[in-house]
Amino acid sequence: MDAVPTLVEGTRLHDLGDGFVVRRMLPVLLARHVGPFVFYDHMGPVIFAAGSGMDVRPHPHIGLATVTWLFDGVIRHRDSLGSLADIHPGAVNWMTAGHGIAHSERTPPEARQGGQLLHGIQVWVALPQADAEVAPEFHHHDADALPRVRQPGVEAVLIAGTAYGERSPVKVFAPMFFLEVRLAAGAELALPPEHAERGVHVVEGAVRWGELELGAQQMAVQAGPAAPALRAHEASRLMLFGGAPLDGERHLWWNFVASTRERIEQAKADWREGRFPKVAGDEQEFIPLPE
Repeated sequence: MDAVPTLVEGTRLHDLGDGFVVRRMLPVLLARHVGPFVFYDHMGPVIFAAGSGMDVRPHPHIGLATVTWLFDGVIRHRDSLGSLADIHPGAVNWMTAGHGIAHSERTPPEARQGGQLLHGIQVWVALPQADAEVAPEFHHHDADALPRVRQPGVEAVLIAGTAYGERSPVKVFAPMFFLEVRLAAGAELALPPEHAERGVHVVEGAVRWGELELGAQQMAVQAGPAAPALRAHEASRLMLFGGAPLDGERHLWWNFVASTRERIEQAKADWREGRFPKVAGDEQEFIPLPE
């Protein structure tokens, strides 16, 4: 990454079925990772008709933590630890995969009956090499547990990590920050100076970051000891993220993140041969290993 903000290009649209489209913004050639963030999806917005919804069948992960952050809608999380939690806007689902976990994400029956608008962000955070094989964990944090940051024309919520003198209660494994920020037109905001790698995703609105103009659904990244401030041209919603550089490159294959290709191959074999535990309450279906 450059010392000046640089536009992330090469994002891809993926249709997951039933009109549910995600924009895959990381990884790309320019930014394989930003701090510990190795994967970044902007989900929707999509309106599910009555009787339909999101159905991501049970699938495995290793070597990472998954984070779901919703603007609209609700998703039901189940995993092989026995966890069951509905994620709503403003709350956090943080799942540490460690040496291996399986989970599913579906629209709850009550939301499916009437249809819903679904819109949000899903990211993967690579675990440090020393923690890649920790025991899996799942933690849900309600909205009122997360720190708020307020400055003139700025309202932000700290989802995970540290920023602006605040610390999120979400358990993390390396220095990082992840925020949702709302800027009024004309408002300015400096990025957290304690983190060496930074990303800005404009969900709605338009901002200027240094000499770079960013509009809705665009992302830029920057690295170095200092970053220029953001200035909003209009009322805008942003996601800010980043942290310390990763302690080495990572291999990503399907839902697996690891420091070696051998660990990826082991995870593939474990899923193919049914050695991952079942997702409690969602045992009848699964996503097969891609060919």
